[in-house]
Amino acid sequence: MVVVREIAQITWPITYREILSSEQLDYMFEWMYNLENLQNQVEEGQLFYVLKENEKPLGFIGLELFTPEKNDLKIQKIYVLPDNQGKGVGRKLIEKAVEIAQKKGIENVILNVNRFNKAVSFYQKLGFKISSEVNIDIGKGYLMEDYIMNYTIK
Repeated sequence: MVVVREIAQITWPITYREILSSEQLDYMFEWMYNLENLQNQVEEGQLFYVLKENEKPLGFIGLELFTPEKNDLKIQKIYVLPDNQGKGVGRKLIEKAVEIAQKKGIENVILNVNRFNKAVSFYQKLGFKISSEVNIDIGKGYLMEDYIMNYTIK
């Protein structure tokens, strides 16, 4: 889990500096990426995959499988180190999520993304569609202003 935190620690400030205040960024990072919370996420069934090249981490994806009735796989987290962005790493991580969903007979891959995040267009290029908007109160007066995006497996 240390490598997941380290990748997030490098990518978060760059990804969100134009979207979130530094106070909100710090608050959310500690909430989502402290090692105890990451360990709890794993114990609750979240799967983490780190993509490496020559043993060097390039990025990671965190996935959550839902009940069979819901038939969704949710991408909870996906981050690629800045030096590796635009090189197909994110696409490979998304392909891993789709592959897992297919193996489990899951029809939809979903994710939340900040409405102002440049990654929205990346997800759309890969076939994700915006299905709704949500505002999630995360405490201390902060909101996550997200799109929920959906990719239907054919």
